[in-house]
Amino acid sequence: MSIRNLDRLFKPRSVAVIGASEQPQRIGTRVLANLAGGGFDGVIWPLNPKYDMLHGLRCYPKVAALPGAPELAILCTPPATIPGLIAELGARGCRAAIVMTAGLGELKGGAGRSLRQAMLDAAKPHLLRILGPGSVGLLVPALGLNASFAHIGASPGKLAFVSQSGALGTAVLDWASLRGIGFSKFVAMGEGADIDFGDLLDYLAADSDTAAILLCLEQVSGARKFMSAGRLAARGKPVIVLKVGRDREGDADAVFDAAIRRAGMLRVHSTEDLFDAVETLARARGQRGERLAVMTNGGGLGLIAVDALLAGGAQLAPLSAATVERLKQMAAPAANPLDLLADAPVERYAGAVEALLREPQADALLFLHAPTAMVPSLRIAEAVAPLLREAGKNVLSCWLGGAAVGAARQLFADAGLPTYDTPEKAVHGFLQIAQYRRNQELLIEVPAQLPAAPERAAARAVVAAALAAGHHQLSEMDSQAVLAAYGIALAPIRVAADVEGALAAAAAIGYPVALKASAAQLGRRADVGGVVLDLEDADMLRAAAGAMRDRLKRLRPDLAGTGFVVQRMVRRPEAQELAIGVHNDAVFGPVIVFGQGGIGAEVAADRAVGLPPLNMVLARDMVGRTRVARLLGGIGQRAPADFEAIGRTLVQVAELVADLAELAELQINPLLADADGVLALDAHIRLAPPRAACAMAIRPYPQELEQEVAWQGGAILLRPIRPEDAPQHLVFFNALDPDDVRLRFFSAMRELPPAQLARLTQIDYDRAMAFIATRAGADGLPETLGVVRAVADPDNFSAEFAIVVRSDLKGKGLGLVLFQKLVDYFRSRGTAELSGEALSENGGVQHLVRRFGGEVLPREEAGTVGLRLALQGTRPRLS
Repeated sequence: MSIRNLDRLFKPRSVAVIGASEQPQRIGTRVLANLAGGGFDGVIWPLNPKYDMLHGLRCYPKVAALPGAPELAILCTPPATIPGLIAELGARGCRAAIVMTAGLGELKGGAGRSLRQAMLDAAKPHLLRILGPGSVGLLVPALGLNASFAHIGASPGKLAFVSQSGALGTAVLDWASLRGIGFSKFVAMGEGADIDFGDLLDYLAADSDTAAILLCLEQVSGARKFMSAGRLAARGKPVIVLKVGRDREGDADAVFDAAIRRAGMLRVHSTEDLFDAVETLARARGQRGERLAVMTNGGGLGLIAVDALLAGGAQLAPLSAATVERLKQMAAPAANPLDLLADAPVERYAGAVEALLREPQADALLFLHAPTAMVPSLRIAEAVAPLLREAGKNVLSCWLGGAAVGAARQLFADAGLPTYDTPEKAVHGFLQIAQYRRNQELLIEVPAQLPAAPERAAARAVVAAALAAGHHQLSEMDSQAVLAAYGIALAPIRVAADVEGALAAAAAIGYPVALKASAAQLGRRADVGGVVLDLEDADMLRAAAGAMRDRLKRLRPDLAGTGFVVQRMVRRPEAQELAIGVHNDAVFGPVIVFGQGGIGAEVAADRAVGLPPLNMVLARDMVGRTRVARLLGGIGQRAPADFEAIGRTLVQVAELVADLAELAELQINPLLADADGVLALDAHIRLAPPRAACAMAIRPYPQELEQEVAWQGGAILLRPIRPEDAPQHLVFFNALDPDDVRLRFFSAMRELPPAQLARLTQIDYDRAMAFIATRAGADGLPETLGVVRAVADPDNFSAEFAIVVRSDLKGKGLGLVLFQKLVDYFRSRGTAELSGEALSENGGVQHLVRRFGGEVLPREEAGTVGLRLALQGTRPRLS
């Protein structure tokens, strides 16, 4: 829904407990005790007609008897009472409730509705937000708010924890209490009928008390909302996800992995990993790569670390000649892992640490130590901790042992260094940093230019004709036509109805040929002998066709009269067989699967999953996550495959998915890839009724918003910005006068950092929009002339906008054209208003807003004004 009224949930000044009790077995008893004993300094109102006083507080018989509207209500009453109570609370002015009662979805109320739906219907007119039903509650320790029936409280901290499972949530409270972990917010979401993960991610992303967000979920509802909120939150703070109840059937778990990766979040696989990841990421510095230097005082410890590192797919850092020389000068082994042995003096530790920190080929350092009788661990820690604290790279440490290393471990922790109990945990921390870094980089990398625009109309015509004829499985020829419209290279085929037709097709194509049964209903043709390769002449073809007909008559008598597909044999001996597939996930919608192809593809189980839309950065990432990528890189005398061609094919498939809502399934197998590019040998497409536009978890580039308009005696294109526009956007920024930069960004920025460039060009089209005006420049390449953008709040009430036109084009009406495009778009999506902020001296944008019927408002902050434009019925003044 939105973050509307969530402040009432997390920052209430009054709380009503409906169903409060003094009976030990009642939830209302525990809730009231937690509230009263937690230090909450707001008003607490128990409700129960059976009592006059509870916990020393006056108890009220009903909602109408309360002295005021509670900002938060907690409901612990029987299911049948919930809808009526929600209606009463909403009418009274309450805007947030926690429904602890469970089972509302299974019980029916009036008009055949479930009690859950009746509850939501009662809340909707009042915008009353509901946590639950079936929620254990929430805690805001800094406010002393324990609005839960958990058996234990929580300490204040900077972590927000959100769990679907109440039982798991209370177990985590126990676990965290033993380890001294505190929370900014602790939420047991329950069924999430109203407030869901997307809402909470949006709220916590903007919560200044929260430094990291931990999610423990069983399933996702509203995938697009979840992805939009997750991508926004992950740009600002670590978001770490533990999914319980992993789906081991099909690709469901791999799809979830792909979604978390795409959103820039980090997935972990145990509760312990969840909090270890926070410890690691909260203290992590920027990291360039994934090469680790290991320093230890025991060879066995080093080997344990190396085993864990290699198992995780990372690598040891090679040592440069300069580092080797430094280590030799201090009589230390010049190797990685570097084993200083048990009797190394403190000075050698310090020197070795300095040498490894200066090693340019090491991206991080792991410090491993076990206690010895020769040198006290604390003395070593005191010598190296200052060096490690000031290091420019990540340092992880493991003090193996108990009391003998306790003081050293604490000294490292106090210095802000991630410290672990075992070498394996320390290496796992490094791997988490590496994975998180990769996920974050996917959010800021600048992709290459898109391939040539597809011939969408041609593909849609093929699909429309097939559906009109009642066909849901495209023929080979139609499948080829659709893929060809998107620029995907295919080996030509001919279709024949009988053996004589196949002979004629082969004569036209030229031998050698491959022969395939053409019935789309066959599925895997190889399973029934429906594929024969390397047919060198007409006699071989005639014999193969006859034998194929006989096999089909025996194995699939319903398809015995099927025709044939004839394809010229493609001889590319160094090519690797790949496969690209598309199918619909029940939660995240269409997904793309890439991996090893050929008849052994299923046995190899070498697949990477991605969510469309894709660009070249995301496509290369998908390829790199497969084992077959190593074969594509070239082995022995075999030249590396054309990775760019493979990536382009994935991008083209993703475009096809976004454009054709009727696409239910696609299979390209094999796709041959070698140094000369890619070539598809076999493709199948299955159609279904069109999916809803929101079925894709990430909204694709909205091509329908492109518009050509007349301007200054020529034509310009107004269109949404794309990630691929980053190079032109940088040129555009550099062409702005310094004063225009200051007016737009409120600071004298001299350059646009990569992360900021990514934020400006890689937008979530579901909640933000940026339109650029572009035309071909003098060199024929597109140039950006101006940009207007706005980001809507999660409620879609207000969208905050900004606009800038290239300095040499100001005063020519381009700002008016761009702003009109933005106003039309946000009006069409139901946004109530555009709002903004400008420097008082920025008369241009103030005049623009007034021209559209908006207003300029004074602000408390000196030197600035507010801008507001209602989007209902406003039109620009033309003079």
